[in-house]
Parts: sequence; C-alpha cells; structure tokens
Amino acid sequence: MSELSKLPTLALRDTVLFPGVTTPLRVGRAESLRAVELALASNQEVFAVLQTGNEDTIDTKKLHNIGTVAKIGQVNRTDGSVQLLVQGQRRANAVRYDLVDGSVQATVQEVVEIDLSANSTLLEALQKEVTERATELATRIGVPGGVFNQALAQVNDPGRFADLVSSFLDVEAEEKQDLLKTLDTEERLRKLLVMMQRQIAVLEAQNDIRTHVQQELGDRQREMVLREQLKAIQKELGDEPAAEDLQTLAERIKALELPPEVRKEVDRELQRLESMNAESMEAQVLRTYLETIVELPWNERSDAKLDLEAAERILDEDHYGLQDVKDRVLEYLAVLQLHEQKATDDAAQRRAPILLFDGPPGVGKTSIARAIAHATGREYVRISLGGARDEADIRGHRRTYVGALPGRIIQGMRQAGTKNPVFLLDEVDKLGQSLQGDPASALLEVLDPAQNDAFVDNYLGVPFDLSEVLFVATANYAQAIPAPLLDRMERIEFSGYTEAEKREIARRYLRPRQQLESGLETEQLTVEDGALEKVISHYTHEAGVRQLEKELGKLCRKVARSVAVDPATTASIDAERVGELLGRPRVHPERALLTDQIGVATGMYYTPVGGDIMFVETTTMAGNGHLVLTGQLGDVMRESAQAAWSYARSHSAELLIDEPMFDRDLHIHVPAGAIPKDGPSAGITLATALISALCGVPARNDIAMTGEVTLTGRVLPIGGVKEKVLGAVRAGIREIILPAPNMVDLEDLTPEVRDVLTVHPVEHLDEVLELSLRGGVFRSSRIFIEGEEPPRMR
Repeated sequence: MSELSKLPTLALRDTVLFPGVTTPLRVGRAESLRAVELALASNQEVFAVLQTGNEDTIDTKKLHNIGTVAKIGQVNRTDGSVQLLVQGQRRANAVRYDLVDGSVQATVQEVVEIDLSANSTLLEALQKEVTERATELATRIGVPGGVFNQALAQVNDPGRFADLVSSFLDVEAEEKQDLLKTLDTEERLRKLLVMMQRQIAVLEAQNDIRTHVQQELGDRQREMVLREQLKAIQKELGDEPAAEDLQTLAERIKALELPPEVRKEVDRELQRLESMNAESMEAQVLRTYLETIVELPWNERSDAKLDLEAAERILDEDHYGLQDVKDRVLEYLAVLQLHEQKATDDAAQRRAPILLFDGPPGVGKTSIARAIAHATGREYVRISLGGARDEADIRGHRRTYVGALPGRIIQGMRQAGTKNPVFLLDEVDKLGQSLQGDPASALLEVLDPAQNDAFVDNYLGVPFDLSEVLFVATANYAQAIPAPLLDRMERIEFSGYTEAEKREIARRYLRPRQQLESGLETEQLTVEDGALEKVISHYTHEAGVRQLEKELGKLCRKVARSVAVDPATTASIDAERVGELLGRPRVHPERALLTDQIGVATGMYYTPVGGDIMFVETTTMAGNGHLVLTGQLGDVMRESAQAAWSYARSHSAELLIDEPMFDRDLHIHVPAGAIPKDGPSAGITLATALISALCGVPARNDIAMTGEVTLTGRVLPIGGVKEKVLGAVRAGIREIILPAPNMVDLEDLTPEVRDVLTVHPVEHLDEVLELSLRGGVFRSSRIFIEGEEPPRMR
C-alpha cells in the first residue's frame, strides 16, 4: 500500500487525462487557478480528475475518485485564464476532498494496475488487434497511419499502450473514465477494442450517409443545370417546348364536363400541383396524371350511323357468309335506332351488349369486329389479351408506383377519343394467372353492363363510364373462359367454312388481295376454280381461311417472279399447275373406305381447325377375354368402349354372337396414335366396330356416325355437328347417323350441303346397328342379321 499525499485538485470537464499522455488544458475557474498556483509553488503536481456535469462551480461530491496525478510542464497565462500542458504520471485514488484556501485539496493514494492474465500471448494478441483497429480508426478520422503506428510502436507496456490509445478515442468522458478506473489490463484492452469497433461502425455509417446525400444533391443540381441549359438552347433556336404551361392545363381541365365526384378529385390534384415546385418528381407525376384526365373522352361521342340498309350492305361487302353474326349486329343497330327515335335518356336502355365471337382460328372473328365499327361509324380499338397475367393490365397501376400507367382499357379509350367505340378484346380465352392477380377477374366489372358505367382504374382513382362501349371479345375455346366472365357475354359461334364457302371467299377476297400485295395487275394472273379447290383440299386443313390465303400468296409470288423478269408474262393457273408451283401436297385428309370391312367403323370428330372422319379398327384374337385399347385414348373414350363391350355381352343372343367369342381378346385401335383423343361422341362408332368384329358382319364403308352411347344402348346428343358433318362431306361420305336431338343442328349447314346428305336420326344403338352393319334388320325392338333365324326371346 502506497503512502497518502495531498495534492491540489484540477477538476476537468468533458476531459479525462490518462497516465503517460500529454494534454493541453485551459483553466479558467477560480478554484482551478488557485490549484495551479499551489502546484507551481511546490512540486508542480496536480490531481486531474473528471467532474460529473458541466457546472461552473466545483462540487466535491461530483468529483470521481479515480484520477491521474499529472505534472505541469508549460504554462501560458492569458487574460483571466491559463493554458497548461500537463503530462499524466500515474493513477491515483482520492480518499478525501477538502476545500483549503479557495482550492480543492485531494488526499490521494497511488493505485497499482493489476495483470490477472497468466497468458502473455493473449495480451500480445489483444494489443495487436487494438493496434489494427486504432490504425483503421486513425485513418478514418484523417490521421496519417504511419505517424500513428510510429507513436504506438514506442510503447511496450500493455497498460501504457491501452492508456495511449484511450486518449485518442472520440467517446463520452464517462466512457473514458470507465477505462481509467479499469485496473485489469486485459479487461481494459477488451473494453477499448469494443469502443473502437463501435466508433468505426459509426464512422462508416456517417460516411455512407454523407456520400448518399452528396450524390443526391449532385444529381439534382446537375438536373437543374441541364434543364436550364435546355431551356436556353430551345429559346435561342426558337424551338419552345410543346408541353403546355400550368395555366393552359388548368383551362383545359376547367373546360371538361366531368361528373361531380371526378371534378372534386381533379380540382384537388390541380391545387396540389400549383403549390409544388414544377421541377420536382412528384410534380411531374401529378402533371402526367392530369394530362391523362384531360385526354380521356368524358363526353365525346362518334356520330353512329343507324342506316340499317347501309350497314347490311357494308357487312355483306366485307364478309361472305357469317349470316348469324350479321343478323345479331343488325338487330343491335335496330334497337339503337328505335331508342334514338324515342329520344330516351334511360341509360339502362342504351347499354351496349357484350358480344363474344367464339370459333376456330381464321374464320373472321377479328375482321368482323372491324367491319362492325366501319358499318356503324364508330372508332375501332383492339387490344390483345393473349398471355396477359397481371391484373394491372386491366385495372392499371396505382400512382404511388414508379412508372405507373393506366390499364389497357383506359389506354384504349384514350386512343379511341370517343366514349362509344367498338372495343375488341382479342384472345380473351388465353388470359393467364400469376402472383400479380387474375386479369379475368378484373374483366368482370368491365364486361358487366350493370357495373361498367362506373369503372374505376387504379391509376385514375375516379369512375369512368364504359356503358356506351360496344365490347366484342374473341376466343378459340369458350370452355377456357371462367364461367362468371362467360355469363356476362352473349356468345355467337363462328363455325368452319365449307369448301364451297372457302372457294367463294378465295375468289372474292383472298386472291385479289394477295395479287395486289404481290404487285400483279388483274390481267396478269388468272386462277381457275379447279386450282382453288385443289389448294383448299390438298394444301390446307383448317376451319378458317388463314392458311389458304398464305398458299394463294405463294402462288402470286411465283407468278410475280416471272413477271419481274418479263413484264409481258401472263399466267393462268389450273389444278395441274398448282402442284408445279406449290410442290407436293402437304395435307392428306382421310377418305371414305372403298369396301366394307369387318370390325372397321367410320366416325366423325371435331377439332379446333374443323371436322374430319376417323376409323375405329377392332379385331379379335386368342386370349382370356381381355379388352385392349390403343391410339392414345382418353378416359371418356375408354369408358365408351367398356360400355359397348358390356352391351354386346348382355345382348349376345340378339346379336348372334357366339359365347366363345367373349373368351377371346378384343383389340380396339384408333389410328393416328401420336394424337391424344377423348370425348363421348365416338360411343356408337366404338360399339359398331366392336359388335361387327364379334358377330363377323362387315360395317358399311359409305356411312359415318357420331353420338354418345349408354350402357343400356341409348344414343345421346353431342356437339360440333356442323364441323363433323362438313368433315364427312369432304371425305366423300354422303350418308350419316346422328342422335335424334341433334337434327336441329343441321340448320347451320348451307343448302348445298344439306341437299347431298342423307341423315338418319337415331335414339337407340339397335337403330345404329341396323343402319351401320351390312344386312342389319330391325324388328320388334331387336336387331337381327338378315338370313338368320331370329333367336328365341330369353
């Protein structure tokens, strides 16, 4: 234990003096000045200790116990204060403070630092880590790293090293006091390391903030300078910006006839814009919003032509056939004309319908919508919804997002410039879904006549009236449209064209158009009807005429090449020259069988590109009575085959099928095995082929059939009758079997097709077998084979 001694006390505010560190101090308080005088009069030592608080008077109760005995080295007197250079000598503990002769006297006792670490390697590692952190910290605050390292290298004692580094830290005085009173060297080094790491993190954060702010200010200042320079250049060139000034925009907004709720919102946003800096980003966003409001057709309307005779003439000129569609459009125009004659103001009575054109590709769905706009004198707008997966495509983005835009509906209305255009929603069945929402659900409000008079786009945020828009949607597969959306539309089916209709369309529209696009004059090319028929039957296989137009374009380009070499060349293309110009046929449609065959029946099926015929082949072989199905058949067709097998077994006596036949394996195959097939309409075809193979009676080759069959033999109706019948006619078949309820569907066929057809309506499988099996006879509700003795009733 060291001896007690009395020393003048120098109370420090916001400063802690460490042993071995020389620090300049400014002394101005009376008590401190008196302590300096006493020290200079004796051995020049003072007790420097931290004072809690920042009061001008010294309160001994607010002085810490642990301080540093310091020696005064240099004194510089000024008016009312003294500048000192003091050097810390050693730590000391103040046992008692006394006020003597106007100064504070401390009875101090020197304290000895302790080293509880038995591992000198640990102290060395801590000292090295502190050195690295201290060097990094010095570099960040602007002290040269070399100078700092040189100063630290001169201190070997870990305790003195810690005190030296502690003096450089920019931390609170109380934290430095905590380091001063920590006598364990290892603990002091650890505390010091934590403080330095925290200070380095603070400096890094400050540097990042400073860099970001400077960059942002620099970008804004650069943008402002560039804008001013651009204005000066435009002024010198006499090329003033086309954008309206704020006053002009306000006048345009004032001139709009807006609904009250829209007027309130727009005026509020205009007042916000007027109070903003015109160069700010928010002002630019708000200005774009108001310009969008101004450009929308709030009250502009097209003068719709309501001359029904002229509209009918335009529709007939643009399209061949499609009589159902034309009739529906003319009915709508007639209703509008009657409402206009009555001068009704009832919005519910003037609502436009929502039409859905459903049919295979290339049948004229899009072009008929354009013709409707031409016939009615309305603006025409088309948007493609194929592949749209974001709800914002329909409703738009909210203005808070960067790059926000109105939805496609509002953009289309701005493009149209009127509030009663013909608006085509193309490929509505190909809408997708994603994490951004379901656009089909967003269309529910748009395509509901009871709701779309107040459609709210997310970008606009105010209602917009869509009730006068004639929406026309197109789809290839109506089954792919969600039921709630499909329920809001009036479905008009587009069926495939017959070969005669295709020939007429090619003669009237397609060939002249392709001839004009190829640069040929009318007299330079002649295409005979036989050539058109060969192109249709051997080079295209579709319900529409899109591929047909492409093939005719190839013909025209072949002739155009010859005309380019010799302008005097003229060409007349017949059926024989088609093969020379277009190459070998690429379409090989099925044709009717030439002879009757046992176990082979002819069915009719529907595809999106039109109808066709298919053959169901059945054969028996030795086995265990298994039923084998091949040809990529779906579950429904497999079930139909199983039902036909069960019907044959339950009626084997009436059908004259020997019981041992059911012990043989039965193989049913539908050709074109690479194409998946499914559906109930092949039921009677499967049953005919199966029973033909079991009873050994050939099926007729000149008859085709379609219909669903039940386990009891009832024949149920199916769909796609028109396409299926046209496919059978193209294959050379003139006699068909249809379910009796489907006879009404024959009205969709043209008279020239109905005139060459023999149609047999059936209600039961027995009737089908009588017609389809060669020699079948129907008696007393049973089917027998001609020439055989009728079996007894069981």
